[in-house]
Amino acid sequence: MKTKCLIVDDEYLARKGLEDFIEQTPFLEHLASLPSALEAMEFLKHSTADVMFLDIQMPDMSGLELMRALNSPPKVIFTTAHREFALDGFELNVVDFLLKPFSYNRFLKAVDKALPSEPQKTDDNKSHIFIKSDGTIIKILIDDITLVETAKDYVFIHTANNKYLTLVSLRQLEEQLPDSKFMRVHRYYMIGLGHVRKLEGNLLYVGNQKIRISRTLRNKVYQRIIGNDLIER
Repeated sequence: MKTKCLIVDDEYLARKGLEDFIEQTPFLEHLASLPSALEAMEFLKHSTADVMFLDIQMPDMSGLELMRALNSPPKVIFTTAHREFALDGFELNVVDFLLKPFSYNRFLKAVDKALPSEPQKTDDNKSHIFIKSDGTIIKILIDDITLVETAKDYVFIHTANNKYLTLVSLRQLEEQLPDSKFMRVHRYYMIGLGHVRKLEGNLLYVGNQKIRISRTLRNKVYQRIIGNDLIER
C-alpha cells in the first residue's frame, strides 16, 4: 500500500519540487498540493493523508498554527527556509524538519522516518512485483528473485539472468516480498531462500552470488535454510 502525501506550501516552485520527488518514489502517492494552511484544514476534514509536507511561514495561518489547530494531524514533515523554527517543530512531535533547498536523498531520509515501524507483509500467494528502473516499469516474478542488495539509496534486485537497479529501500521491498520465501541475512542483503546453493562458514552462495551472513544472524540463517534436513554420518 502506498503512503498518501499532502503538500502544503504557498510557493509554487516548492510544491512542484515535492510533487516531482513524490512522483519518482514508487511507494508514495501524491494526494494534493495546497497553497495555504486554511485550505489544508478544510481538505483534512474530508480526506485522509498519511504524511503532510508542511511549510511554516505562510499567509493567514502558519504551519505551526495549523498543527496546533488539528485534532489528529497526519505525520508531519516541516519544509522551510528558516532554521530558527526547528525547535518549535520538534516540540509539536513532527517527524522531521527539511531545510530548503533539500536534496532527494534528504527527502527520502525524512520519508523513511514517517513509514510504519512494523511493515505489513504481503500474502504468500503474490506472484510478482513491479519496479521502476531506468524510466521503465518492469514486472519481476517473485520466484525468480535470488538476492536483493542495498546500494546507498537504491537496491539491486538479482535474478538468475538479470540485475535491476531501482530507487527504493530494502525495507520497502521487505514489505512486498513474502516472508516464507525471503530472509534478511545482513543489513545489506536479503536472499531468496529457494536459491541458496551452498553454506560455508559465514558465506552464502545464492544464485551466482557469494555474500556474507551477519555474525549475529548466522545461527538463525542456518536453522531457517537447513532446518532438520541435514544428512550426515
